[in-house]
Amino acid sequence: MFRVTQELRFCYGHRLLGHPGKCARLHGHNARVFLVLEQRARRYLDEALDHRMLLQQGDPACAALAGIGETFVALEVPPTAENLAKLIFEQLLRAGLPLAEVRLEEQPGSTASYGSP
Repeated sequence: MFRVTQELRFCYGHRLLGHPGKCARLHGHNARVFLVLEQRARRYLDEALDHRMLLQQGDPACAALAGIGETFVALEVPPTAENLAKLIFEQLLRAGLPLAEVRLEEQPGSTASYGSP
Protein backbone atom coordinates (compact mmCIF):
# COMPACT_ATOMS: atom_id res chain seq x y z
CA MET A 1 0.00 0.00 0.00
CA PHE A 2 1.24 3.50 -0.84
CA ARG A 3 1.04 6.29 1.69
CA VAL A 4 1.54 9.93 0.85
CA THR A 5 2.48 12.20 3.73
CA GLN A 6 1.76 15.90 3.71
CA GLU A 7 3.65 18.35 5.88
CA LEU A 8 1.57 21.20 7.30
CA ARG A 9 3.01 24.00 9.42
CA PHE A 10 1.41 26.12 12.12
CA CYS A 11 2.58 28.39 14.91
CA TYR A 12 1.36 28.26 18.49
CA GLY A 13 2.26 29.37 21.98
CA HIS A 14 1.80 27.43 25.20
CA ARG A 15 3.19 26.63 28.61
CA LEU A 16 3.17 23.50 30.74
CA LEU A 17 1.87 24.17 34.23
CA GLY A 18 3.94 22.49 36.93
CA HIS A 19 6.82 21.67 34.58
CA PRO A 20 10.14 21.88 36.46
CA GLY A 21 11.99 23.61 33.60
CA LYS A 22 11.71 26.41 31.05
CA CYS A 23 8.54 24.94 29.52
CA ALA A 24 6.57 26.27 32.50
CA ARG A 25 6.93 29.76 30.98
CA LEU A 26 4.84 31.06 28.09
CA HIS A 27 6.72 30.33 24.86
CA GLY A 28 6.09 29.56 21.21
CA HIS A 29 6.77 26.93 18.57
CA ASN A 30 6.78 26.67 14.79
CA ALA A 31 5.28 23.20 14.46
CA ARG A 32 5.29 20.81 11.54
CA VAL A 33 2.54 18.19 11.33
CA PHE A 34 2.92 15.19 9.04
CA LEU A 35 -0.41 13.74 7.88
CA VAL A 36 -1.82 11.34 5.34
CA LEU A 37 -5.02 13.14 4.37
CA GLU A 38 -6.64 15.82 2.31
CA GLN A 39 -7.07 19.60 2.20
CA ARG A 40 -9.70 19.78 4.96
CA ALA A 41 -6.91 19.17 7.49
CA ARG A 42 -5.20 22.42 6.52
CA ARG A 43 -8.43 24.29 7.19
CA TYR A 44 -8.76 22.69 10.65
CA LEU A 45 -5.19 23.67 11.61
CA ASP A 46 -5.68 27.21 10.30
CA GLU A 47 -8.98 27.76 12.10
CA ALA A 48 -8.39 25.90 15.37
CA LEU A 49 -4.68 26.06 16.19
CA ASP A 50 -2.59 28.37 14.00
CA HIS A 51 -1.34 31.47 15.82
CA ARG A 52 -3.28 30.57 18.96
CA MET A 53 -2.15 30.40 22.55
CA LEU A 54 -2.85 26.84 23.73
CA LEU A 55 -3.30 26.57 27.48
CA GLN A 56 -4.58 23.98 29.91
CA GLN A 57 -7.93 24.75 31.52
CA GLY A 58 -7.34 26.35 34.88
CA ASP A 59 -4.14 28.11 33.81
CA PRO A 60 -4.21 31.61 35.36
CA ALA A 61 -3.13 32.99 31.98
CA CYS A 62 -6.59 32.06 30.61
CA ALA A 63 -8.29 34.69 32.79
CA ALA A 64 -5.66 37.29 31.95
CA LEU A 65 -5.97 36.69 28.19
CA ALA A 66 -9.78 36.66 28.34
CA GLY A 67 -9.64 39.94 30.28
CA ILE A 68 -7.84 41.68 27.45
CA GLY A 69 -9.89 40.03 24.70
CA GLU A 70 -7.01 37.90 23.43
CA THR A 71 -7.86 34.67 21.59
CA PHE A 72 -6.69 31.41 23.16
CA VAL A 73 -7.65 27.74 23.29
CA ALA A 74 -8.21 26.10 26.70
CA LEU A 75 -7.54 22.36 26.55
CA GLU A 76 -8.54 19.72 29.07
CA VAL A 77 -4.99 18.32 28.98
CA PRO A 78 -1.55 19.96 29.04
CA PRO A 79 -0.70 21.35 25.57
CA THR A 80 2.23 19.00 24.99
CA ALA A 81 3.28 17.82 21.54
CA GLU A 82 1.90 14.36 22.37
CA ASN A 83 -1.49 15.74 23.37
CA LEU A 84 -1.64 18.04 20.33
CA ALA A 85 -0.90 15.11 18.00
CA LYS A 86 -3.75 13.17 19.63
CA LEU A 87 -6.11 16.19 19.45
CA ILE A 88 -5.40 16.71 15.74
CA PHE A 89 -5.81 12.98 15.03
CA GLU A 90 -9.15 12.77 16.85
CA GLN A 91 -10.56 15.97 15.34
CA LEU A 92 -9.69 14.92 11.80
CA LEU A 93 -11.18 11.45 12.31
CA ARG A 94 -14.35 13.11 13.64
CA ALA A 95 -14.42 15.19 10.45
CA GLY A 96 -14.49 11.96 8.45
CA LEU A 97 -10.93 12.05 7.15
CA PRO A 98 -9.23 8.68 6.73
CA LEU A 99 -6.09 8.92 8.83
CA ALA A 100 -3.49 6.44 10.07
CA GLU A 101 -1.14 8.66 12.07
CA VAL A 102 -0.33 12.23 13.04
CA ARG A 103 3.27 13.20 13.74
CA LEU A 104 3.87 16.62 15.27
CA GLU A 105 7.35 18.14 15.32
CA GLU A 106 7.33 20.76 18.04
CA GLN A 107 10.88 21.79 17.23
CA PRO A 108 13.63 20.17 15.17
CA GLY A 109 14.46 16.81 16.70
CA SER A 110 11.39 16.68 18.98
CA THR A 111 8.52 14.75 17.41
CA ALA A 112 5.45 13.11 18.91
CA SER A 113 3.05 10.80 17.07
CA TYR A 114 -0.41 9.43 17.63
CA GLY A 115 -2.36 7.02 15.47
CA SER A 116 -4.26 3.83 14.95
CA PRO A 117 -2.69 0.62 16.29
